[in-house]
Amino acid sequence: MTTPVTQTNFENLQLLHRGKVRDLYQVEDHLLMVASDRISAFDVIMDDPIPNKGAILTKLSLFWFDHLKDIVPNHLITANVAEYPAVCAPYREQLAGRSLLVKKAKPLPVECIVRGYLSGSFWQAYKKDTTVCGFKLPPGMQESDKFPEPLFTPSTKAELGLHDENISLAEMEDLLGREQTAKIKDICVRLYVKAADYARSRGIIIADTKFELGIFNGEIILIDEVLTPDSSRFWPEDQYRPGAGQPSFDKQFLRDYLSTLNWGKTPPPPRLPQEIIEKTASRYREALVKITGEDI
Repeated sequence: MTTPVTQTNFENLQLLHRGKVRDLYQVEDHLLMVASDRISAFDVIMDDPIPNKGAILTKLSLFWFDHLKDIVPNHLITANVAEYPAVCAPYREQLAGRSLLVKKAKPLPVECIVRGYLSGSFWQAYKKDTTVCGFKLPPGMQESDKFPEPLFTPSTKAELGLHDENISLAEMEDLLGREQTAKIKDICVRLYVKAADYARSRGIIIADTKFELGIFNGEIILIDEVLTPDSSRFWPEDQYRPGAGQPSFDKQFLRDYLSTLNWGKTPPPPRLPQEIIEKTASRYREALVKITGEDI
């Protein structure tokens, strides 16, 4: 097993941003996205990394960028470190398998979430009122039930450590205009439907996912990561039983463990037992193998 990467420090490259998982560098006119093995839960970054997680996220994103490129262009230039600008050469070994050289797009000011199933915060809200985020949902739905059709539910982008807030389509129209909002919604629902149909053929239900879109040369493109266990809820189809929460291939397993602790969900995070680290890693890896047919 490779040594986990918790943080990168490339002296000759300009670090623009260090997120929950990714370190973002400016390289000439492009961006270099490096996926670490950090993992966050409840918006808190754990001190213990998940081995190979960054490589798994990168490989999944590359698969989905290719699979979905007929719906919307994406920001990928190359993931082959031999094709990176010369300034990256000293770091090729660390970059291999966990980085992407991408176009520098202007991210949209909203998170683009598509939900196919009643779960998570939507389920909590539905129990109080069947109208959620402006959507009048059928009465009598159970947790994890499939929606009659996928729902596009945008949210604001919160600063690190804060929570995103759901917004209505009308609020999104105020931010981006009616025409742009309609176009973005159409793109995201089409991305979700194509991905969900494919994943189902591989034994995985994509309950919901978050897409990041940006503007490059006046055009909407798909950016950041796409359809990974960090940005999606993946459920094993053969264990799907509506009426309760579902087992998953994402970090829900970690969240469930943390929820058993006397921890206030604020920094500093608790240390993770080796068993939890290994089981979380195996779930990410199983998602990769099921979806792509390949291991890392």
